[in-house]
Amino acid sequence: MSNTLVVNEIYLSLQGESTFAGLPCVFIRLTACDLRCSYCDTAYAFTEGKKQTLESVLAKVRELAAPYSHSQLSTLNSRLPLVELTGGEPLLQKNSLPLMKALCDDGFTVLIETSGAHDISPIDPRVRRIMDLKCPASGEVARNRFENIAHLKATDEIKFVISTAEDYAWAKQQIAAHKLDAICPLLFSWVHPLASQQQNKVLKMVPAGLTPISRVELVEKIVADALPVRFQAQLHKIIWPPEQRGV
Repeated sequence: MSNTLVVNEIYLSLQGESTFAGLPCVFIRLTACDLRCSYCDTAYAFTEGKKQTLESVLAKVRELAAPYSHSQLSTLNSRLPLVELTGGEPLLQKNSLPLMKALCDDGFTVLIETSGAHDISPIDPRVRRIMDLKCPASGEVARNRFENIAHLKATDEIKFVISTAEDYAWAKQQIAAHKLDAICPLLFSWVHPLASQQQNKVLKMVPAGLTPISRVELVEKIVADALPVRFQAQLHKIIWPPEQRGV
């Protein structure tokens, strides 16, 4: 089997989401995705990328992490920076599995962002899986692989990306039906528009018959309903322009 991956980009920045938000992180963005979410902000990763060997990817991560060689995240007893595999959909490339194992063996805290449409059980148990449950307005709700829920651990996280009132109601229903808050942390993200998707244009992304929800409305609903979730604001889109790459 080839030991290559198709890589869109590798860069060092701050983690913008999850319970690790604000910490330095090396991102490995892999090419290709088999979903087409209505709000996707990384469509450039569908096809753009170059083949790299596992060894070259590991070498680049180690190079970017070198300035942190004496840093340690005391609460996790692990080194900084974090390393995250994202995409696209990283699980479409089978060599993402040995890459994650090698990174864990190196002592990194490894995260993966995955759509939830693919089996997460083969992932090294040391990896922290941040798994989407796709809401109705994404257009991909039928792709949710609910069998994955049984494989989630307390160190994993479930993310809901919400753009409509119906998305919120659906997410609330899934939390109750599957007792998700007893499994792992739950993340609610509001769809943050890119420059090309200003608020008046974002509304066009919402399927007919659904009710757009603002960021304020989403937060107020979370508080009013006492939902056991973490609202996340995507720090990278606040610090830099929302469409900027490599951050």
